[in-house]
Amino acid sequence: MPPRPAGPPPSPGDQPPRPPAPGTEPSSRADQAPEPSGTPVTDPPPDGPGSRIERPALAPGARDHVGTRPPTYDAEPTALPAADPDDLDDLVADTVLDGARYGACTLRAVSVRGDSARYRGEPRRDALLTARFGTGEHALLLVAMATGARATPGAHRAAAEACHWIGRAVGRSHARLVEDIRDGRRGDLKSGLHRLTDRSLGKLRASASEQGVDPGEYAASLRCLLLSADPECRTRVFFGVGSGGLFRLREGEWQDIEPQVAEVKGEPVLGFGSPPSETPEGDRLTMDLGIPTPPSPYEPAPEPPREPFRFRTSVARPGDTLLMCSGGLADPLRGEPELGEYLAERWSRPEPPGLAAFLADSQVRVKGYADDRTAAAVWEA
Repeated sequence: MPPRPAGPPPSPGDQPPRPPAPGTEPSSRADQAPEPSGTPVTDPPPDGPGSRIERPALAPGARDHVGTRPPTYDAEPTALPAADPDDLDDLVADTVLDGARYGACTLRAVSVRGDSARYRGEPRRDALLTARFGTGEHALLLVAMATGARATPGAHRAAAEACHWIGRAVGRSHARLVEDIRDGRRGDLKSGLHRLTDRSLGKLRASASEQGVDPGEYAASLRCLLLSADPECRTRVFFGVGSGGLFRLREGEWQDIEPQVAEVKGEPVLGFGSPPSETPEGDRLTMDLGIPTPPSPYEPAPEPPREPFRFRTSVARPGDTLLMCSGGLADPLRGEPELGEYLAERWSRPEPPGLAAFLADSQVRVKGYADDRTAAAVWEA
């Protein structure tokens, strides 16, 4: 390969920050929180010529970033996480990409290591599971995503375990779940999925105890989407525990349909501006606030989760796009309008994007947001 021609020395604004000193932990929000409006930011001094990686040319119409300034970090992976030769199964790939088409919907799912973790050589804390249970029109599609606790060594393992446990629980109950979704039994769905989630997170806490780890650190947020393969069934079911985002793109406009939770006197309640329990389109939203539920048709009830259980059923229309994502994508979508406008334009086209195009769209960057991004989007025919 011929040597690269010499160019002007890089400017301080083009360089990523220096990695933290050994034995220190990175700031919990420094790489995620958006910069205050109107506040000048001075990037750290450069680490020397050649530390910047050139990114390949983008496809026509695609963008590397949105916003007034490019992100500080390089666009491509820099450092690999440290590996243990006796525990290579613990390694996590930088990017996971999947997709499918069933019934009236097309699914795209991706999990990408954040810019900060890529630069520091840390593993992706987000985990993604896509699975099909059953066959034909009786099949059930599950998309599960989890995010491990920040600044904890086993965060990626906790996220993977959370996806594993909920996948096993849903898979064993998929026949009943399919019937409830097709027949519109929202009460049974909410009760059953609540208990499946409780049971899965309870197993995660038990795993932490077996490892001698603080359950508060060996924890994960969990968000799931259930889709029926029946082309006549347009009911989409969301459930989970923890932060993230649930959005719907309808007629070119984004709708934030994630329930908001506020803390009042230590009790979780529906916050101001929360969606109503039922919309004119037939969407329903339920959050369990610690109120006892009747016996589950799926599993016995274990210890309840520490955060409110979120549940919503949504009736899809042709042309809709439903997006479920971790906080790494939900936060910039809410904080940078230009990102929402860009994705709305890209994802409102007649045909769903291919896997490569969906990956490129999902990792359009915004300065100030450098966390892992995990997203699952469903296009309705």
